[in-house]
Amino acid sequence: MKRLLITALFVMGMLSYAVAQDIVGDWQGPLTTPMGELRLVLHVTKNSDGTLKATMDSPDQAMGGAPLDTFILDGSKLHFTLNAAKGTFDGSLKGNGTINGYWTQGNSPKMPLTLSKTTTPIKLTHDPAAPSDIDGTWEGIYDTPTGGTSAPDKNHVTFHITNTADGLTATVELPEMSIKGWPATAVTRKGNSIKIAIKQVNTIFQGKLSKSLDSMTGDWIQGDGPARALNLKKTKDEPAPAQKADAEKK
Repeated sequence: MKRLLITALFVMGMLSYAVAQDIVGDWQGPLTTPMGELRLVLHVTKNSDGTLKATMDSPDQAMGGAPLDTFILDGSKLHFTLNAAKGTFDGSLKGNGTINGYWTQGNSPKMPLTLSKTTTPIKLTHDPAAPSDIDGTWEGIYDTPTGGTSAPDKNHVTFHITNTADGLTATVELPEMSIKGWPATAVTRKGNSIKIAIKQVNTIFQGKLSKSLDSMTGDWIQGDGPARALNLKKTKDEPAPAQKADAEKK
């Protein structure tokens, strides 16, 4: 009987070790928020004493490497916290290579979060490439009716478009939403047509470039709302990555 008990404890210990081994690595997935979708990346490593630790990236908010304050794996149950964001996750490690659970932040309701193991986590930075013909800062305003006889609300939009080794990228500034420097989730261009997706706020800008490549006419579409006319003007060229690096050294 004693031998059977020891064997059972040994097997349970090995299973716990296997689960811990399974969770080491990179995980990523979308967090569905009231505003839109944020992709999160979890980096799990193991200390020399066998304990686990993890950091979190939020690429769509231009934030990376935030150390988790607690990271507890109990069997298949996972709990971790990020005190800086007042965030807590509770979920389970599944046998199909996913972590399923809910993220809560402050007094917000539970938000579903499913993370999948990956060998290619989302990049926070991109290798430089020669500038494209639309690299630079683009600014515009779209109107949102307020109802009645009041003047419409003015909503300012600024895109900083940069070509990289991974293709066109952009960061966005939306001062009325207190957003600055958030990366667009996708920038696609075909001829004079351009589309910029900002899933963080459930929004797409789609427009047409002028022949002179100094303006765009298009629409701002947020969620299921109507298209709002948004015309962008190129206000300045962005310095090439090498020039930025040189300027930062001075």
